Amino acid sequence: MSQEATFKRKPLARRYTLTAALPYTNGPIHIGHLAGVYVPADIYARYQRLQGNDVAFICGSDEHGFAIPMKAKKEGVSPQDIIDKYHGIIKKSFQEFGISFDNYSRTSAKVHHETASEFFKKLYQQGDFMEEVTEQLYDAEADQFLADRFVTGTCPKCSFEAAYGDQCENCGSSLNATDLINPTSTITGGVPTLKSTKHWFLPLDRYEGFLKEWIIKGHKNDWKPNVYGQCKSWIDEGLRPRAVTRDLDWGIPVPVDGGEGKVLYVWFDAPIGYISSTKEWAEREGKDWEPYWKDSDTKMLHFIGKDNIVFHCIIFPCMLKAHGDYILPENVPANEFLNLEGNKLSTSKNWAVWLHEYLLDFPDMQDVLRYTLTANAPETKDNDFTWKDFQARNNNELVAIFGNFINRVTVLTHKYYDGVVPEPSIFNATDTATLEALRTYPQTLTDSLERYRFREASQELLNLARLGNKYLADEEPWKTIKTEEERTKTVMFVALQIATALAVLSEPFLPFTSNKLKHILNVSSSDSPEANRIENTWNDVSQKETLLHSGHNIDKSELLFRKIEDKEIEAQLAKLEATKKRNEQMDKEVTPQKETITFEDFSKLDMRVGTIIEAEKMPKANKLLVLKVDTGLDVRTIVSGIAESFTPAEIVGKQVTVLVNLAPRKLRGVESEGMILMTENEAGKLVFVNPDENGVGNGGTIS
Repeated sequence: MSQEATFKRKPLARRYTLTAALPYTNGPIHIGHLAGVYVPADIYARYQRLQGNDVAFICGSDEHGFAIPMKAKKEGVSPQDIIDKYHGIIKKSFQEFGISFDNYSRTSAKVHHETASEFFKKLYQQGDFMEEVTEQLYDAEADQFLADRFVTGTCPKCSFEAAYGDQCENCGSSLNATDLINPTSTITGGVPTLKSTKHWFLPLDRYEGFLKEWIIKGHKNDWKPNVYGQCKSWIDEGLRPRAVTRDLDWGIPVPVDGGEGKVLYVWFDAPIGYISSTKEWAEREGKDWEPYWKDSDTKMLHFIGKDNIVFHCIIFPCMLKAHGDYILPENVPANEFLNLEGNKLSTSKNWAVWLHEYLLDFPDMQDVLRYTLTANAPETKDNDFTWKDFQARNNNELVAIFGNFINRVTVLTHKYYDGVVPEPSIFNATDTATLEALRTYPQTLTDSLERYRFREASQELLNLARLGNKYLADEEPWKTIKTEEERTKTVMFVALQIATALAVLSEPFLPFTSNKLKHILNVSSSDSPEANRIENTWNDVSQKETLLHSGHNIDKSELLFRKIEDKEIEAQLAKLEATKKRNEQMDKEVTPQKETITFEDFSKLDMRVGTIIEAEKMPKANKLLVLKVDTGLDVRTIVSGIAESFTPAEIVGKQVTVLVNLAPRKLRGVESEGMILMTENEAGKLVFVNPDENGVGNGGTIS
């Protein structure tokens, strides 16, 4: 790296508005949330503060939407009880974990209700909404219109059978609930009907030109490929008006005439929560909130998971554009998903590592989880968290590399010099090269962090500790102390400069460790006396000739990290195994009996023996096979969702049971003219419902 790059002139302080996705208050925080959103956001916020920039790091609890009253009903409490409970758990967990929000608010706050209502009314008065009476899915048993996430069905574009009413998480397509094939209410499990209702819509199609200019032309090269690709797909498919109100009684009431009994759609009100939280913070701190949202010199970033990309990159920017007073995000560095021990994280199945439980099981080890989640961050693809990897990252990297270097430096300084930083003598070529390498690290880390490559940055930080370990190993001060005292002083002085640099540069990644190390070095830490503080900033590491001066006293050594024992990991794996067994048992429970039918209803079913004579994969569909089946009556096409259990070759010639008088329907453009009957065996494997094997030929009836 050039000398010019290393000693680059410090830029003027800049204003940053950083938002982290509002967690939904129907459950605690788990490691997937941390890896996807909160750890990278916190690293970036802390890094910008160390640069001397003006940062507003904003978040809060998302407390609206139908999931809240649903959970309240199940638990026999009020919705307010639910949001108070989980808001408290989430906020406390974030604080104990060291997520350094400047403000953590909640969407039930008065300032938010006022801000969201004013936002809606301004768009309404400007004529930015369409008012329409449409048919929406309605659950008669629950006497409730179904919000997007409370209806599932088959995606009309990729045939994924568990798509939601607003989006298919398999192919990423934008959907309306009425687009789903075979929709089912997640409230009662019943089949919804269509019922007329009036709503206000934001016509996203009006903003297609703006989005093409802003995203397709403006951010093709600087947004992450997963973010840009999903946005482009949405825009290319053609944008449609999106309802911004819902038929619910929990949320922010629609603040215009005709809005009685309706609330603002949670995905309209939630992102406005960033604005209201900023207002709350600014009022408390005696600041003006508006520059953080309206000044073009402000850099705004949204940290989110990939399931929120379209809301933050399409819908919210269109809302801001329609309003007219707000700046747009410069980047939306969304991460992919984190899995746990090979399986998708699931709140409903308790397949998760919950933050509040982790903090109880591993007290004072916040940084170990932060480091593991950063070193294994799902930045470009879904990644897997395993407890064995967590243990290895701690023992083999934090303990053996970072902690080992600091322990050796501090112990030797006390052993040789009673804890006083020695006066160096002559610097040889190795010393000079080591100090020059040290000064490159702020820029190296900056290069990674400004490209949102937090995983890469975490490894560069560890490389600085490796630099220190190699320097000590090569120079061997424990040997030279016996023969070259002056040389030893220089070596220890250089090593202490590396330790001080680590104390500064580790703060965004390992804030608790950084503070502990600053305390050991007796430099600026959150609890050190003002008189003893030595201030070193991010840029000082590259620009100052000396970070820790001769004659300075350091405190006694203490271990930065402890080893994690096998028994601790075994306990966590045992907990997951118990969860897995409970889930398997629940999955094996007998499905409740359906509604009683008459013999006449049953007699309408025409089930015949047939033989599969051809089979092939449905293009671009993971689960579907297209079959040609000889039913004895004819040869017909049947689309069956068995591709994940059988290959085409192994089922050709298979005799099967076919429901032949099922009404045909199209799946991905292919008309399916029947249904193959399947079941699961005791091992959970999908098997055919075999016809009678007593020589029944094709066309034989099953009775």
